[in-house]
This record gives sequence, structure tokens and C-alpha cells, in this order.
Amino acid sequence: MLTDPVHRSPALRSVARRATLGRSLGLLRSFPLEQADPDAFYSGLARDTVELVADLWAESGDRPARPGPGPDAGRLPGLTVLDVGGGPGYFSDAYAAEGARYVSVEPDVGEMSAAGLDQTGSIRGSGMALPVRTDAVDVCISSNVAEHVPEPWRMAEEMCRVTRPGGLVVVSYTLWYGPFGGHEMGLTHYLGGERARRLYERRHGRPPKNVYGESLFEVGCADGLAWARDTDAADLLAAFPRYHPRWAWWLVRVPLVREVLVSNLVLVLRAK
Repeated sequence: MLTDPVHRSPALRSVARRATLGRSLGLLRSFPLEQADPDAFYSGLARDTVELVADLWAESGDRPARPGPGPDAGRLPGLTVLDVGGGPGYFSDAYAAEGARYVSVEPDVGEMSAAGLDQTGSIRGSGMALPVRTDAVDVCISSNVAEHVPEPWRMAEEMCRVTRPGGLVVVSYTLWYGPFGGHEMGLTHYLGGERARRLYERRHGRPPKNVYGESLFEVGCADGLAWARDTDAADLLAAFPRYHPRWAWWLVRVPLVREVLVSNLVLVLRAK
């Protein structure tokens, strides 16, 4: 049975215009660079993520962003954005270019310092217990983080808590049974997480960065949709496949099929 058409939300008008096949192919080509050239990979992903947030705010923000001085104020001036799992800091400049006040939360000190970037505005802490006061931010986003925590929906509830009523919560995550669910282990995750880890170690002589059951967990499309519909902390505005062109967004409506063919799900909610 098809589920409700959450991919047709008015919140996605601007996002849909940008969801072209060319964009999808460009992102697909960049994925192998995550380990080999993280600067190139994460810089491109940061630009795409900030454009996503700006598009969502343009359609669904509860108030206009406060314009800054000059013609280059950006699309998010005056807004406070909290990035849960911000990593080594690649997203900071991209948000600053759009005029946002950017704050990130990252639990791993090694991850924070990996790129040698300025970490001003970064907080060390867990996404499942955010060290941020309630109703503190306009936008709270996590990009490719939910699959790396053992309790992703506890993290999502925390994201709703720290977002002021009317603000936006954006949860974007990689599906375990999708083609990129195994991360650097490739498609071997279809053989099982433990076996994929052993195969990676045998081939590379070291464990993967993302260890199944420790820093990589099974999370599905239906899991996220169920949480987003049931939570009392926010209203679901839209759900769509992040890296797919617009004409393939309907896949989120098809149970089972979406678990394999939707590589990354985006949930967009308005905090209460």
C-alpha cells in the first residue's frame, strides 16, 4: 500500500527546482572522495546542504530572515542554525556565507580536529543529549548522522527540543539497506554488518572508520517516517530522497522498495 505523498509538500517547491539529474550525478561522483579527498567531498556537500536549508526556509520559515547590511547578506541572515554532528567544520563557512549564525555539536574530538579548521562556535557533546537550552535555535539540522548513533530518534527528539516553536528541524540520514548504507564498506553490507566489517579488514588491513554496531547502525526509511508522524514535538512538513532527482521522489511512498532504492531520506518538521 502506498503511503501519503509527503514528497509533494509545498515546503519543497524550491528544493524540487534544484533536484535535477545533473545535481544527482554530481553528488554521486563525489561520494568516493569521502575517504580519499575529504576536503573536496565535504566542501561540496556543505554547499548542497546549505542550499537545501535556505530553500526550505524560503518556503516554510515562519518569518523572513532578517536582512543584513549590503547586497551580499545571504539567504539566512539573522538565523541561528544548529548542526548536530558538524564534524571537522566544513559547513561553517558555507552557512556564514548565507548570513547565518552557525553552531555545531560534535561528540568526537578527533573528528572535530581532523581537517585542522577553526572550530569557533563548535560544542563538544552528544546528539542524544544536546548541551543546548530549549527553544534556542531557528533551524536544527543533522546531515548523515542518524545512522551513526544507537538511538537516532532520541537524537531527533532532542533536535526538536532545542528548536524554537515555528522553527525547522531537518533530519537527513543514510538508509542501511540503500546502496550507500555500508559507507566505505561498499555493497558488502548486504551480506550483514559484521561480515562487511571482516571483509573490509581483510582487504585493507585495518578496520573501517564506520564500525557496524559501534559507530554505524541499521536505520530505515519506515523508521524515520514513523517517528516523524508520531512525535508530539513537531509537525511533519515533508519527506523526500535527498540525492534523487525530483521525478524519483515518489519512491518514498512505496514500502520495502524505498528501503533499498532511497539512499538518503530527508525529514522536514516544524517544531511546536
